[in-house]
Amino acid sequence: MFESTSEIKQIQFTADQILALNKKYKPLSATARIKELYTDFDVDEVMLTSSFAATSAFFLKLFSEANKKQKVFFIDTGYHFEDTLDYKNKLKELYNLNVFSISALKEEHEFTSKDETWKKNPDFCCSINKVKPLDTIKKKYKVWASGLMEWQSDHRASLDIFELRGEILKFYPLLDITKEQRDQYIEEHQLPFHPLVAKGYNSIGCKHCTVPGEDRSGRWNNNPKTECGLHL
Repeated sequence: MFESTSEIKQIQFTADQILALNKKYKPLSATARIKELYTDFDVDEVMLTSSFAATSAFFLKLFSEANKKQKVFFIDTGYHFEDTLDYKNKLKELYNLNVFSISALKEEHEFTSKDETWKKNPDFCCSINKVKPLDTIKKKYKVWASGLMEWQSDHRASLDIFELRGEILKFYPLLDITKEQRDQYIEEHQLPFHPLVAKGYNSIGCKHCTVPGEDRSGRWNNNPKTECGLHL
């Protein structure tokens, strides 16, 4: 679609280009979409993020098979469960992932810790510990690949496979994968779940804001918040 990698870095995506990408990728399987991504874009232009939560092995296995050079960014909020960090290390070894951790400025994170910001203003806590760290590297990339699926929330159900968010092109190769299809793939390939899934956690974020629950109902419990802000 684009003549060269340098051209991609210099252009702003137009509505017609995004429409063409969606038309091209929509009929493809998730696996084929990810493989095709690296024919249209250079690996150095793709930012891949993972929270290493409940079923991240599904998303990461597909990308590891498509391109071993792909970097995987993990936002270390400082509030993750130890099980999440262990799961990250397990998947890193299992799929030979190039994982890079990013985090908030030390003084800003310490403020949220002393202030217990997650109790009074979870949006602000997420902004400091999740959104801002990613913003520092986002400008280096043209495409941001994420494992969002439309059944997970009303917001996610409104997305397209490709869409422009600010100056970066979001890519959701798993968007129309159903929960049943995801679980079937995990079972067939015997992929490892996050350890907390066995304890009733089906969506896993920071330990202060996560309780057992179906799908994303255990996130920001007793709060109308449904997204950390990264994908809004």
